[in-house]
Amino acid sequence: MNILFCDEGYSEARRRLARELPGATISAAPPTAVLEHLSGVDVIVPYMARIDARIIDAGSFGLIQQFGVGLEGVDVEAATRAGVWVARVPGAGTGNPESVAEHALFLMLALARRFPHTQEHVRARRLGEPAGLALSGKTACIVGVGSAGAALAIRLHAMGMRVIAVRKNLHGTLPSGLVLDRTFPLSELTKAVGEADFVVVTARYEPDAHHLIGRETLAAMKPGAFIVNVARGGFIDRDALANALRSGRLAGAGLDVVEAEPIPATDPLLALGAIVTPHVAGVTDVSYEGIARAVAENVRRYARGEAPLNAVNAPLSARSSMR
Repeated sequence: MNILFCDEGYSEARRRLARELPGATISAAPPTAVLEHLSGVDVIVPYMARIDARIIDAGSFGLIQQFGVGLEGVDVEAATRAGVWVARVPGAGTGNPESVAEHALFLMLALARRFPHTQEHVRARRLGEPAGLALSGKTACIVGVGSAGAALAIRLHAMGMRVIAVRKNLHGTLPSGLVLDRTFPLSELTKAVGEADFVVVTARYEPDAHHLIGRETLAAMKPGAFIVNVARGGFIDRDALANALRSGRLAGAGLDVVEAEPIPATDPLLALGAIVTPHVAGVTDVSYEGIARAVAENVRRYARGEAPLNAVNAPLSARSSMR
């Protein structure tokens, strides 16, 4: 079985999967060069690469299997027409939501304690500077309360924070063990963020959520508030964010994801003091072990001619796994 990862980063994912599938051939290609690496490929792991009809029709692979949840780059309709299965790995039970929640908390703490500035004072041998903020007693607004958002809310409550949330489906069942101080519908996003010291985006990205956090939403936030994004870069209008940081209205931004990744070294957000990490919120030993097991199981199912678990489509006539 030949498996192609459509990104040369995330090397730990390939190592973990190789342990689960010792007989498989696993390779990687840049997301812009997938078309040139399709020969002999049975399974594609898309990451953020655009897997459109041209790539689907050019290959003989029969399974597009995400190493995680997001499938926004995959043309699912084109895959279905071509007989290609498309599947994801839900976060629950893999350790991924907990890892993402921990990273969101890390970014919140780094912003609140002004971590980049602390390093400047270390180098200057100056003690007791800069003063930071405690999370205790502050309000966090979580946008999107799936498994990662729920895991974060539980951790923030334990730290003495008031936790409010914005949900697309107010009547949906909340994850087990989750308690929220207040819940807002998506239509009241600007009202919700206006109450928060920290706004944290953990939602699943859908096309209709593009630039959900734009000029209007950023303007509604408290002066001196922080924004954190551990979901997808498309949620935040980066130009509007840069303007909000430049004006001083927002105190800072913690971004594990941005539009058009990786972020250029000359991006204004970096010069404006945003704390940026390279899409690693879910890249931990626990998370990758759980996801690798789920991906390996679907690869084995595909090799046996069975439907993958957590598929988002159902081709009427699937491409054969045997060549």
